[in-house]
Amino acid sequence: MSRPGTTGYGSRTRALVDRGVVAVTMGWADNNGVLRSRTVPVERLADAGRTGVGVTPLFAVFDSHDRIVFGPPGLETPSGDVRLVPAAGPEGIVPCAGRHGLAWSPGRLVAADGAPWPYDQRGVLERQVAAAAEAGLTVRAGYEIEFALYTDGDGEPPVPAFTGPVYGPNALVGLDGFVTRLLADLRDNGVPVGQFHAEYGPAQLELSIGPADPLTTADRQLLARQTIHAAAAAHGFRACLSPLPTAHSAGNGWHLHSSVSRDGTNLLARGDGRHGLTADGAAWLAGLLRHLPALAGVTAPSVPSLHRRRPGSFAAAYMVWGVENREAALRLVPANPRLGAAHANVELKASDASANPYLALACVIGAGLAGIDEGADLPDPVQQDPATWSDDERAARGVAALPVTPAEQAEALAADPVITGVLGEHVTAALRAVRASDAEFAEGKPVDEVLAAFRYRY
Repeated sequence: MSRPGTTGYGSRTRALVDRGVVAVTMGWADNNGVLRSRTVPVERLADAGRTGVGVTPLFAVFDSHDRIVFGPPGLETPSGDVRLVPAAGPEGIVPCAGRHGLAWSPGRLVAADGAPWPYDQRGVLERQVAAAAEAGLTVRAGYEIEFALYTDGDGEPPVPAFTGPVYGPNALVGLDGFVTRLLADLRDNGVPVGQFHAEYGPAQLELSIGPADPLTTADRQLLARQTIHAAAAAHGFRACLSPLPTAHSAGNGWHLHSSVSRDGTNLLARGDGRHGLTADGAAWLAGLLRHLPALAGVTAPSVPSLHRRRPGSFAAAYMVWGVENREAALRLVPANPRLGAAHANVELKASDASANPYLALACVIGAGLAGIDEGADLPDPVQQDPATWSDDERAARGVAALPVTPAEQAEALAADPVITGVLGEHVTAALRAVRASDAEFAEGKPVDEVLAAFRYRY
């Protein structure tokens, strides 16, 4: 097995031991956005860095409820082995704040001989980051993370930890211990937080992860999940990250913000086009819009994602872009004199915790690059809520709804060679298999029963 980047584990092990760490968890997200992991004693860290930990390749075809879907290339039988290794090297291993004795590392899956494994999602993102760099482009990204907090997570419906007024400080009275612990733990874990608040829905909270390069952002997103769950459990709460906790609750979006620059200039600002867009910035945004039906099948792929996609609920029901329009699937956040050109970004609303963040970011980059390569034309922005228009008005303006059924979603993904090209043959096959399995699981069941089954998977 090849051993690139395995130096430095001895000194890192000693530093972790000095911090009281006894074990390191290596985690990754599967094709449903569900986190999987292996934990090794800290004394075995160097071995894990050199040879990895054995893992079944069938994790690529676990569905959201841990059923194994055989069939994609090389995954037709239970035979085989891949290796889980620390993805970010020795320095990427973080002692877990608030969880004394444990450390965390993002993981990646490689073939038994150390070669790249075609189902490894991190590799998909690395290829797109490299493609952007080859085109002279730099991408940065960040997440807004929404989640619900319950005092009785096993109840049906679950009991909210607080009620309104929405967005108000009084909603959080009684949660001071949880709030301060969560923010301190995120800081100590190296996850920068832009802001935190009570959101619109009952028991709903939101925090934003500061922008970084795509790989760092995906790594931080996984760590943020674990930090949220640990802080909630420490205070007797249960956190729900699912796209839609109950049929009558607000949905949890994990809005994905991204920007693209060339030679230090943000292409979404400092242009002489509409709203400050450069020509390539407009083409980037047009690429996201053009590929949105298939893109949403990767960034918001689950059955709860589709139930969340309701008109009039800030959940990206229609295929439009707008300037600061929170009902638009793509919301341009323009530059302004107070924040400067670097602040300009585009927010993807059709994004949630059921997405693998590496695949989500890879497909955003791939769609944007395709838009620039093709010189895609950006239509006029939509500044209203298309749900308030009649069917005839939407048809006249060329506004289509995003997929709302598993069948529509599967068709959109299959019909888009750009998005499937980003994913590659193997990951596309795995995604299609697990999505079909989840759809079969949900078919014929009441909506509340389906949502309850997904509620704590993420």
